[in-house]
Amino acid sequence: MKVTERWHSERMHRPVTLARWGHFGVPVLVFPTAGGDAEEVERNHLVRHLWPLIDDGRVKVYSCDSVAGRAMVDKEGTPAHRMWLFNSFHEAVANEVVPAIHADCGGPQPIVVAGSSIGAFNSFALICRYPHLFDAAVCMSGTYRIETFLGGEVTQDMYFASPLHFLPGLDGPLLDELRRKFVILASGSGQWEDIGESWAAAHVLGSKGVPNRVDDWGPGYDHDWPTWWQMLPVYLDDLVP
Repeated sequence: MKVTERWHSERMHRPVTLARWGHFGVPVLVFPTAGGDAEEVERNHLVRHLWPLIDDGRVKVYSCDSVAGRAMVDKEGTPAHRMWLFNSFHEAVANEVVPAIHADCGGPQPIVVAGSSIGAFNSFALICRYPHLFDAAVCMSGTYRIETFLGGEVTQDMYFASPLHFLPGLDGPLLDELRRKFVILASGSGQWEDIGESWAAAHVLGSKGVPNRVDDWGPGYDHDWPTWWQMLPVYLDDLVP
């Protein structure tokens, strides 16, 4: 039931792949971890754990290449270039990936975004930047101060890509729209987890009146795929009809 398509992104100046599992239901765009491709969620068995929701026709799961995350992992170019690519990646998702999902679904409809680690950052950023496109975000084991991994001072591109930077100054219709959405910030407190990242994101959201919730799954949940196998089906079961 997997379908893939690939095109050359005008915004990122490189190819990008979009994969889909399922035929019916609410579209759920799951971002890979740092350098993952569109099929990482399948190779690491997350799709298998979502299969009851897919098989019941409640969700259609999509995933696209983590282009900016791959550049970060590979230390491609300068820090400024890598920050530019995160901004461009978000623009490509909004203007290329989302229209492709809408075309596949037969018309525009709200999308749930989800992801873990850097995928959580991308989910958080996308719903804050483009709340008219997304209905909710499930951010698992998130890392939200990603400029610390990019090796440079915050550029204008990074400012606009990072909600921890741009959200405090957000106002007007965009903020009004964002206040009608919901952001879940879930984390374990086991190995390699830092729930302080989730609380920092929640503080910024809460200060702007954006509905959100931090869930601490406890010390038995590490920063690893088995944690996300447990988390995402629970949250999607609550979010989708």
